[in-house]
Amino acid sequence: MKTGLFSNARRDLSLIEFLDYAGELGVDMVEIGCGEETGTRQCNPSALLKDEDALNAFLEALNRNHLEVSALSCHGNPISPNRDQARISDDLMRNAVLLAERIGLKTIVCFSGCPGGDSASRYINWVTVSWPMDYPEIYKWQWNEVLVPYWKDFTSFAEAHGIEHIAIELHPGQMCYNPETIQRLRADVGSDLIGVNLDFSHLLWQRMDPILVIRELKGMIYHMHAKDIAFDDQRVRESGLICRTFFDRPAERPWNFCILGYGHDLGYWRKIFAELRRCGYEYVASIEFECELTSADFGCRTALRNLQSCLLTDNSNDPLSWKKYVERIRKQRDELYHISN
Repeated sequence: MKTGLFSNARRDLSLIEFLDYAGELGVDMVEIGCGEETGTRQCNPSALLKDEDALNAFLEALNRNHLEVSALSCHGNPISPNRDQARISDDLMRNAVLLAERIGLKTIVCFSGCPGGDSASRYINWVTVSWPMDYPEIYKWQWNEVLVPYWKDFTSFAEAHGIEHIAIELHPGQMCYNPETIQRLRADVGSDLIGVNLDFSHLLWQRMDPILVIRELKGMIYHMHAKDIAFDDQRVRESGLICRTFFDRPAERPWNFCILGYGHDLGYWRKIFAELRRCGYEYVASIEFECELTSADFGCRTALRNLQSCLLTDNSNDPLSWKKYVERIRKQRDELYHISN
C-alpha cells in the first residue's frame, strides 16, 4: 500500500507549491482536491484543460517530485435542491473526469450528494428515521427520482471517458453514508464503477466496526483517507453523537477529527491496515488533515510517520515470504490430491 497526501491538508499552498511540499515530505501519491471554494481551490480542472502551460507545469511538478496522483477529489453536491449549487458541483465533477482522462488517471473521489425533501425544496433534507411516515415518502422520492437517475447518467459519462473507479466517500449528511446505502446505489445504478472512498473517521463517528466494514465492502474499496477521530466520552454519554456545534468550538463537541493515532492507538490502526490487505486493498492511504490540535505541517508529518509504522509492505516476490510458502504447499497438496485420485 502506498502513502498519500490530500492537497486540502495544505490549503495555504498553491498546487505547484503543494506538490513540492509532498515531494519533500516523501509520500508516494497525492490526492488533488478540486474544491468549490474559490479561495482554497488548488486545482481547477476546467482551467487546466484550457491552459496547456499550466497543465504541463502540473505534470512536470509531479515528475520532479516522483509523485503519482491517486485521485481527483470533488466534494460537492450535484443533486442539491439549490440548482446553482448542483450545476457547479456537476460541472466540476465532469471536468475532473475530463482532466483525469487527459492525464491517464482512472479514479475520482466524491460524495453521493443529498437532495431536498421534494421538488420545491430550497435546502437539503437528510432522512435518518423511519417515522413519522413523511420521512419514508421523502426518502423514496429522493432515492428513486433524484439520486439513482443522476448517478446512472454520471456513471455513463465517466465510463465513456475512461474512469474505472468512482470512489464515493461515505459521510453523514449524504445519501450514501454506510455500507448498506452504497451497496444499494451500486446495485440500482448497475455499475461496478461505483465504490467507496473509505474514511474510517466518518464510520467510527457512527460507531461502526472498521474490520466488519472492510469485510462487507470487499472489492468495492477504491480509495481511502487516513484520518482519525477522538471522542469525549463524557459528552457522548451526556448528549450522544449527533452534534450541531461547529468545528471552531472543539471543547464543546462529543467528537473531533484528529491525526491518525491521536484518537485510536497505532495498534488499533495496524489491525485495520492488515485487514485491508487481507481483503485485497493495496492502493493508497491518503492523509487528510482536519485537526485543531496542531499546525497543518506538523500534523501532516506526524500522520505520515504514524501511517508508515502501520503499513505492511508487499513481500509477495520474496521467496522466503509466508505467501510464497503457502503457495508452494498448496501446489504440493494439489499434486498429491490428483495422484491419489
